[in-house]
Amino acid sequence: MSGIRNYLVVTGAYWGFTLTDGALRMLVLLHFYQLGYTPFTLAFLFLLYEAAGIFANFGGGWLAARFGIPRMLSIGLSLQICGLLMLSALDPAWGAAMSVAWVVAAQGISGVAKDLTKTASKSAIKATSQQGAGQLFRWVAWFTGSKNAMKGFGFFVGGALLQFVGFRPALWLLVALLAVVLAGVLLSLPRELGKAKASKSFKELMAKSRGVNLLAGARIFMFGSRDVWFVVGLPVFLYSQGWHYVGVSTFLAAWTIGYGGVQALAPSVVRRSEDGLSREVPEARLWAAALTAIPAAIALLLATGGVGRPDVIVVVGLAVFGFAFAVNSSLHSYLILAYAGSEKAAEDVGFYYAANAGGRLFGILLSGILTQWGGLQACLWGSAAMLAACMALTFMLPLRAEARRIVI
Repeated sequence: MSGIRNYLVVTGAYWGFTLTDGALRMLVLLHFYQLGYTPFTLAFLFLLYEAAGIFANFGGGWLAARFGIPRMLSIGLSLQICGLLMLSALDPAWGAAMSVAWVVAAQGISGVAKDLTKTASKSAIKATSQQGAGQLFRWVAWFTGSKNAMKGFGFFVGGALLQFVGFRPALWLLVALLAVVLAGVLLSLPRELGKAKASKSFKELMAKSRGVNLLAGARIFMFGSRDVWFVVGLPVFLYSQGWHYVGVSTFLAAWTIGYGGVQALAPSVVRRSEDGLSREVPEARLWAAALTAIPAAIALLLATGGVGRPDVIVVVGLAVFGFAFAVNSSLHSYLILAYAGSEKAAEDVGFYYAANAGGRLFGILLSGILTQWGGLQACLWGSAAMLAACMALTFMLPLRAEARRIVI
């Protein structure tokens, strides 16, 4: 019962954090697009957010193993509060260069906060799950799906707050919410949760299993393939089609909530095995192959012209993409914990999500460049290319549990 309780506390804390993170993304994107920033500049605003996440994930896993998951979760929440307060201090009278530098720095703090919180929370699932691969898959799927649904709700909240209360008051409301969440974590979780013998050297920290290394590589391309159209290309495209702020944020929210719902249901869609790998890995390969074809098909439809409203084609096509992406993402989130060693699971998870942040960084940078160069169609072709690389790495994943101990 204590394991279930701790799992629920961590999940609730991450819900609160993810709500503010989704709202912040939409607030920054729409507010600065309204001020006339170019697509590339909008992408640049998020670069330090993702770059900082690479190091936060990598170091966060080691710190969680050494100091415990609750402490790292509290630090992540506190840093997010600092980032929101810093962003609220932005002065409209500043010049463009000073404003961009200030926002990038504040986003960098939020990037560290997000990935420290994510690594601690995902590691807590491994630490609290005690009934084998079946329970682990269900808990991971529910955690991942529900937090993404909450992030989608955050997109809607961000757009609505910007529309009705303005940029700065919206940030202050998010700070108040996080303060409540932080108090709950400090009062509820045992301080020793997740503590283990941390690696003593950089070489030892980098010594991952073949499955972890390949899955991390696949994760780079998978999440890059989403953010290459999701972060800049899609919102700018919909806005150019006559959509309003609330309409854009509502669609992004609905897409993310639906995506999270499918993730939570993934264990009922995917064939399962007792050893936790022999059926799950082939399923990941199958879904990766299906996913690769979807953005290419949407891009081809847009290129042909004369097939109805482009925004409707994109909305329907990306809904199909979201379903396949959600199942694939949920499988990957489970597989990293299945491949991870039990004693240093936090380090393995941190390494994996550092790759995740690297993929988002790559995707965001390309999103700005490709949107400015060729619009949403160029972003979709970039997505298809990255998914082909993800699929190739997925087909190399080991099938047997013994492969978890093979180091490359």
